[in-house]
Amino acid sequence: MPLETAAGRSRFALTVAVGLAAGFLSGLFGIGGGILVVPGLVIVLKMGQRLAHGTSLGAIVPISVAGVIGYAIDHNVDWAAGGLIIVGAVVGAAVGARLLGRLPERTLRYAFALFLIATAVRLIISTPTPSGRGPIDVWIGLGLVGLGLLAGVLAGLLGVGGGIVIVPVLVVAFGVPSVIAKGTSLLVIIPTAISGTFVNRRRGNVDLAVAAIVGLSGAAAAYGGAKLSAHISSELSSILFGALLMVVAVRLLLTRDRDGRGAGESSAGAAVTAPEPGSLRPPP
Repeated sequence: MPLETAAGRSRFALTVAVGLAAGFLSGLFGIGGGILVVPGLVIVLKMGQRLAHGTSLGAIVPISVAGVIGYAIDHNVDWAAGGLIIVGAVVGAAVGARLLGRLPERTLRYAFALFLIATAVRLIISTPTPSGRGPIDVWIGLGLVGLGLLAGVLAGLLGVGGGIVIVPVLVVAFGVPSVIAKGTSLLVIIPTAISGTFVNRRRGNVDLAVAAIVGLSGAAAAYGGAKLSAHISSELSSILFGALLMVVAVRLLLTRDRDGRGAGESSAGAAVTAPEPGSLRPPP
């Protein structure tokens, strides 16, 4: 990673900034941070969409570890429910990561933008106050595994940790308090991201250098976000976060490459050459 030039140092600083912002949001909202890492890598670092999704999933690992520590210290993790969700999530992440290499870049970009918009709407809509989940029986157990499967596929395919799905479903469908749902979500994200990253690495869809920088810088901010989460209004945080997602989604949909076509695609619809794994150099 060359840092001798001003351009190299500037690119490194931008990568760290993406990690810090994603890490703080990860800890604050119980998500992996991929909803900010992916557009950050695409828009700020000009990374190809497919490589950005795979790199984001790798960066999520240390960010989620730091975040779950913050929640666990305050006893805000449902370990039993988290274990069952992990069973489905690890399988789902591997499936999603395999699909990642087969979909066109434009499809990935549009799918991710629509995913952000749907998430924003979910955040703004009020949800009932959870009363706490009851004992885990067979049906609840199967439901938790199914939730993990869905979240895992989204993680592997879209480069997100899956918390965007896990947190609201735990709150609405299983009656888990919001702060515990966030901590449990981060617990699930760790093995989910590892599983998806393993598959992405074998397929060349991860820039490990960028993932390490984003992940380690984000880990420091994730712990602070997790501690702050219990002290802010859930209504205000949902509205602000939803607005942020809307802005990022619109920005992704309006992104164009140098030829005026969709970002990350050439005139023939092929992906623009992405940076080689292990390098912070911009694509040619």
